[in-house]
Amino acid sequence: MLSPNSAPIGVFDSGYGGLTVLKQLLIHLPQYDYLYLGDNARTPYGTRSFETVYQFTLESVRYLFNAGCPLVILACNTASAKALRSIQQQDLPLIDASRRVLGVIRPSVEQVGLLTKTGHVGVLGTTGTVTSDSYRIEIQKIFPHVQVFQQACPMWVPLVENGEYQGAGADFFVQRDLQLLFAQSPQQIDTIILGCTHYPLLIEKIKSYLPTHVKLLSQGEIVAQSLADYLVRHSTMAQRCSAFGSRTFLTTDNAQTFNQHAAVFLGQAVESQKVMVF
Repeated sequence: MLSPNSAPIGVFDSGYGGLTVLKQLLIHLPQYDYLYLGDNARTPYGTRSFETVYQFTLESVRYLFNAGCPLVILACNTASAKALRSIQQQDLPLIDASRRVLGVIRPSVEQVGLLTKTGHVGVLGTTGTVTSDSYRIEIQKIFPHVQVFQQACPMWVPLVENGEYQGAGADFFVQRDLQLLFAQSPQQIDTIILGCTHYPLLIEKIKSYLPTHVKLLSQGEIVAQSLADYLVRHSTMAQRCSAFGSRTFLTTDNAQTFNQHAAVFLGQAVESQKVMVF
């Protein structure tokens, strides 16, 4: 476990998908300590109400703060869409105004307008992320000329978490949902955001059904680069984050099960501990 004086960067997800973000953080910012928390006991968040996602996310953020994290990354699109703004505006001033909670939506959005040529952008996400309309709202704040077309993919996360992301079932649902997305803007969409951190495990199948000119944005590297830039611009926060290269993994469910699945997402063996955050 962590030493009493450590101040790791917290990385939170409702399950395993955030590990695809952590994987890129370890590549781009390996010097920092990281504390990953997966709320696997209450996953999935994608179909839950705004209030439930907000409450679950806030409990996990508080846990990471109590563990010493000065900075927490919500490596979950649903949590970023349904809880981030409330936590930033309502809760942080009361908990500790010097701490920060960042999400994955804004960094992804900032890349979109720079890449699209047609001004037609697609978003693939969970039902919760799509229903929140967060991507459309954020994109149009920065790039008002860009049109956003969204498609919920409710079967993609279960396929990934059940180890079926390389099977025929994945082919069926990926092809179907991509067809539904492109039907909204035939021959116009040229950039697609993978609006769920589970989806990188499906990236090869997704690419196989995409026209070659369509750009596909996977969030892990974007978030890692954004965090690197953030820490350069906020040197005081960077100094508060401990840098001994440690990695700690926590789950609200069975640790052995988490270890088995997490190794697939992270690409390396994981040793976790079960904790209670609620």
